[in-house]
Amino acid sequence: MKFKPLVSLLLFLNTCCFAQAVKPLDIMLTDYPYPFPVHFINLNIQQQDVQMAYMDVASGKPGGDVVLLLHGKNFCGTYWKQTADTLSTLGYRVIIPDQVGFGKSSKPQHIQYSFQLLAELTKVLLDSLHLTTLVVVGHSMGGMLATRFALMYPQVTTKLVLEDPIGLEDWKVKVPYLSVDDWYIKELAQSYDKLKKYERENYYHGTWKPEYEQWLEIPAGWTMNSNYAQIAWNSALTYDMIFTQPVLYEFENITVPTLLIIGELDRTAIGKDLVNEETKKSLGDYPKLGKEVAKKIKNCKLVEIPGVGHIPHVESFDIYMKALLPFLKN
Repeated sequence: MKFKPLVSLLLFLNTCCFAQAVKPLDIMLTDYPYPFPVHFINLNIQQQDVQMAYMDVASGKPGGDVVLLLHGKNFCGTYWKQTADTLSTLGYRVIIPDQVGFGKSSKPQHIQYSFQLLAELTKVLLDSLHLTTLVVVGHSMGGMLATRFALMYPQVTTKLVLEDPIGLEDWKVKVPYLSVDDWYIKELAQSYDKLKKYERENYYHGTWKPEYEQWLEIPAGWTMNSNYAQIAWNSALTYDMIFTQPVLYEFENITVPTLLIIGELDRTAIGKDLVNEETKKSLGDYPKLGKEVAKKIKNCKLVEIPGVGHIPHVESFDIYMKALLPFLKN
């Protein structure tokens, strides 16, 4: 891998500066506890063997529907715990994968990421569980993946839920392109403080609560790992996937009933730090983008949540469920 002297320096600085703030975590999160039992499916993709981790939360009542929960870019399946607990109690079976490159799943050294690939791997997982129909819920990057999954497998997707999905705009129009190598350098420089600053500003509209700290444990803990370069490389590859593979132009092709949940204070956008202040103000306007996209998707219900940012199911769970549950039951 390129930039070896830079890699060594940045990893050393991360370890020195943040050893007291976070706990180091290994690349597969071996000792990091997940809220439900973790299973693995073995896959062979692009001439290599990888593992995909997932949680399968049983229904608390017989005969319930199945819900697939797809995580965002800076997360893994763990932040769906409260959602999965509630859905399970109400009679839903819940499947929560860690996509390849994330969480407890493999972090390949060489892979060409695409939303089509991640959708296909998710379908392989579902086939292994003999699941033929389900509700697909995606948050943030998971919203882009959920959209691609619904477009590729409409016969499997009974309903689609997009919670503050990124990809409601095409950043390439306004943001200069960064190569994978450039993203890699940026990711190598990550730290607890930088991650917290980013999430506070972009996810929680300038606020912070102690309970948000738990969602920093994994990304910040990884920065202190000796294999962080491989994690950073996968992160760079998935940033390139997000930036170069918009789903924006295909929303009109979605055929399944769709719920679009928008936190009105959300201003998340890729590359905001690469543009001038005037352009920055025009990016990530979720109230505006939500209305525009809702018009493009046939049979789409838009629910706007005031006073909430990028992660409604974390920031305001009860209000989030009031939007989600009626849609699931109808």
